[in-house]
Formats: sequence, C-alpha cells, structure tokens
Amino acid sequence: MQAKAREVYVPPVLQDLRAGTAELHIALEKRLPFFSDTLDTPAFVRLMQAYYGFYLPLENALINSSSIPPDFDLTPRLKAPTLRADLQALGLTAEALGSLPQCDHLPVIESAATCLGVLYVLEGATLGGQILRREIASRLGLEAENGAAFLDIYGAATGRRWRDFIEYLGTRPMDAGEREAVVAAAQTTFSCFERWLESREVLA
Repeated sequence: MQAKAREVYVPPVLQDLRAGTAELHIALEKRLPFFSDTLDTPAFVRLMQAYYGFYLPLENALINSSSIPPDFDLTPRLKAPTLRADLQALGLTAEALGSLPQCDHLPVIESAATCLGVLYVLEGATLGGQILRREIASRLGLEAENGAAFLDIYGAATGRRWRDFIEYLGTRPMDAGEREAVVAAAQTTFSCFERWLESREVLA
C-alpha cells in the first residue's frame, strides 16, 4: 500500500498572495534584462540606478509609515544601503547619487497588512539572486565587492530569510479584509515597480 503524501499546510494569506501576484510576477520577470544580450556594464549601472530610485523611497515610506508591526525587524532587510554602496563601487559620486530620480508613485502603506504586502514583493525579489549573481559575474565581471552585492544581498541566508518571513506572515492573525489588503498592496508594488522601470527605459 502506497504511503499517502504528507500534505503541506499553506496559510490562507500565502495562498491568496501566490494566486494574486503570479501573473504580475511572471510578466515583470520576462522584461527584466539581466539575461539580455544587450546588457553591458553601462546598462547594468542604469538598471541599478532605477532599482535604487524605487527601493529608496519605498523603504523610506515603510519606515515613516508607522505601520510596521512592532514585532517585525525591518532594519536588516533594507536593500537601499546596499544598492547605494554598489552604485558608489560602480563609480557614482555622493552628489550623483543624491540627484538620481526617485519614484513618487508608490503603494499606499496605511496598515500592517499593506506593509506586509509590500514586503512580500521586496523579500521575494531576493530569491533569484544566486542565479543573477552568477550571470552578472560571468558576463560583466561584477561581484559583491565591486558593484553587484545587491544581487545576492542575503548570501547563504537567502532561503532562511525567506522562510522566516513567510512563517511570520503565515502565523500572523488576519481576517479576510486584511488578507485582501496584503494582496492588493503586493499587486500594487509589482505594478508600480514595473511602471517605474519602464519609465526609466531599463526593461527588455
């Protein structure tokens, strides 16, 4: 008699997020130019400038929102400081960094639920880092120490950091309305990010 496969419990909010963002995620991923034949070092610098122009104001909005759950530590998950260091390693001065365009069309962060929806996208974006890091190292000779630390920002801890976040998200009590708010914020984050990258003309 065949043993019955163990069913893995997936929290309702995670089911909702996967269903609600899958198409947006795939659509954006197809347009990111990391594997494009035209991606050279100047194009990579422009791409990272565009990322910085989105991550910096969005992370500042999270910090200033008063919506971060009190038991969630955002600081070690902030990406803008690493992007800034990468851009400096790639030759940008402090003055140039300060004058880079920043996205002003951002998700509205007005509750813990919307905060977690935004974070779901930002944290999920780290998962492909190992593959991207190898591609950019192979093609452009860029590693963590000379301009590509963002691509593998958590290093060996990537999987654990993601699991910790998902566990936190899944064990947080939420009603149907809060779950809807999480998904809507995640969807808006994807849409805002794609529109911003498009406006910066860095998408494939």
